[in-house]
Amino acid sequence: MIQQTLYYKTVSSPVGPLRLVASEKGLSAVLFHDGCGSRRAFGAMEESDQHPLLRVVEKQLAEYFSGKRRAFDLPLDMQGTVFQIKAWRQLQKIPYGETISYGEQAKRLGDAKKARAAGMANGRNPLAIIVPCHRVIGASGDLTGFGGGLKTKQQLLELERRYAANTAKAA
Repeated sequence: MIQQTLYYKTVSSPVGPLRLVASEKGLSAVLFHDGCGSRRAFGAMEESDQHPLLRVVEKQLAEYFSGKRRAFDLPLDMQGTVFQIKAWRQLQKIPYGETISYGEQAKRLGDAKKARAAGMANGRNPLAIIVPCHRVIGASGDLTGFGGGLKTKQQLLELERRYAANTAKAA
C-alpha cells in the first residue's frame, strides 16, 4: 500500500477549533479539536497553512457559519467501507436546516432495518459539517451521538434553522 501525504490546517470556528485534512485527491477530514479522530487514524500529516484546498475549505466553512453557504462544493476523498460511503452520500442529500431519523436514513439506503448500521456509519464520518451527520436525530426527535458532542450538534442545527428561517421570511 502506497503511503500518501496528508496535509492539515487548524482553523477557528464558532464550535471550536477544527482540523482540516486533505489528500492529493480531496478533503479527507474535518475533525473537532476535542479528539474526534486522531493523527494515528490518518497516518503522517504535514501542516500546511497555504494548501490551496484547505484554504478553500476554510473559506466555505466561514461562509457556512455566517449563513451564506448551505452546501459545500469541494472534492472529497472519502475513505470507508462501501456501506459507510453510501451512508455518507445519503447524508449529503439531507436539506440544509432539516433533520431526519436514523430509521429514515436507513430507509433511504434501501433497508429500514439498518438504522443501527446507519448510525454506526455516521459515527465514523470523518467529514464533520461538510457531510452533515449532525442532521440525523433519534426517532423520538432527541439528539443522539455526535463526534463533536451533543452541544455542538445542537449548535449546528440551531445555526441552520436560524438562517433557513431568515431566508424563508425574506422570500
